[in-house]
Amino acid sequence: MTNAIVTVQGGSTVLPSLLGQGSARIPTGGKIRPGIMVLTKMAAEVPQAKDIYKHGVVDGQSFEQIERALKEALPQLRSPLVPRNVPWFTVRAQDFPNPEVARHILDTYGEDRGQGRRLYRFPVVFPADHWQSVMPHEMAVWSTHEKRFWSQYSADGQVRHCMCHAPVPMDHTGRRSIRIFGGRKAMQREDNGGICDPESCPEYQARQCNLTGRFLFFIPGIRTITALELPTTSFYAMSNAIQRFQTIGHMRGGRISGFLGHSRETFYLTKVLRDVPHIDEDGRALRVPQWIIELEAPVDVTALLRDGEDPETAIMQATMAEHVLEGASMDNAQEETVLDGEGEALPTPDEPPMRPGNPTLDQLLGRAEAMGIAGECFQHYADRRWGRGWKINPHGRARAWEELERHANDPEGYADKIDCALGGPGGRA
Repeated sequence: MTNAIVTVQGGSTVLPSLLGQGSARIPTGGKIRPGIMVLTKMAAEVPQAKDIYKHGVVDGQSFEQIERALKEALPQLRSPLVPRNVPWFTVRAQDFPNPEVARHILDTYGEDRGQGRRLYRFPVVFPADHWQSVMPHEMAVWSTHEKRFWSQYSADGQVRHCMCHAPVPMDHTGRRSIRIFGGRKAMQREDNGGICDPESCPEYQARQCNLTGRFLFFIPGIRTITALELPTTSFYAMSNAIQRFQTIGHMRGGRISGFLGHSRETFYLTKVLRDVPHIDEDGRALRVPQWIIELEAPVDVTALLRDGEDPETAIMQATMAEHVLEGASMDNAQEETVLDGEGEALPTPDEPPMRPGNPTLDQLLGRAEAMGIAGECFQHYADRRWGRGWKINPHGRARAWEELERHANDPEGYADKIDCALGGPGGRA
């Protein structure tokens, strides 16, 4: 999960190369922490440990550097630091390749609420439209130096596998390893059948395997060519963020990247105090107050629905609104014939020429039918893939057109993909 695979908005198809065929990746070059690390109760009783920790914090060292210094000076302290949940985010110079970035973030968005200048809330812009790319996450077991096991979904997204590194292959003599091209290979873990099932996983039950994730973003006004990251292990923070991503994406034709409107609105990351359900060792359900990362989207929803609209979109939205008010469904609203005042069908106007990157719904459905895919079936598939708002948003229709173009040379395979997505045959005209 070091570099998440992304689909860049409006990007072109990536050509095959020696390093594989894939999309652009999001490089990261700085880390904002979700909290702080403090000395354990045992370490706090050692005066030398307290001095090392105090000087590390004052000097702006990262918590990894402070912990490393503690272990070198006091090897008897195996785990001298523990995380502590606080209402602010931690921004330290040593967590950035350029320490000035940390200072700039605090100067621009920091607040003093009685405990010094802290980062409580800040705007973020996401660089990709797939929430899985800007919030990569996994179940993982780490050893001292590397990741031992991790979760990975199958290609169809139905099965979660437990993965590990494959053994290094040896030559015919059995005494020398073979040089591996492209890094170590991965394989499904053998002793559990390659299935990630936390309830039956000994590492998960021993608290060695945990959910880890991170947000990848840019901060407006902070000059950096690489994205910043905010790690988290909170199931509730990530689940709530997915709901926000899906809601905004639904209203923007599948888009969550960039600014959210013409007024340059953005998402915000902050923290809120919530009572989180917790099961103790005796199986009792408890609620514990925790500061949870919250993804906010303080935007005018109606502005999002109007963003980038063109004449075709405006007409389509007006027609849908009229039929919804009259009790008809949105699908029926699109299919009805235009009538004159006496109930006679009016002639259909000539189809407007398609502007680059801005097809009409009729042009999209015609392209799908030319590939052997029923228009109604393609609409159902697109509704599931991008949300029902795709057809009334130019960005959503452009994304659908790009997908049709990508599969133009393999219409049979694309029809099979749509059949699978809809749960059965029926995608062909």
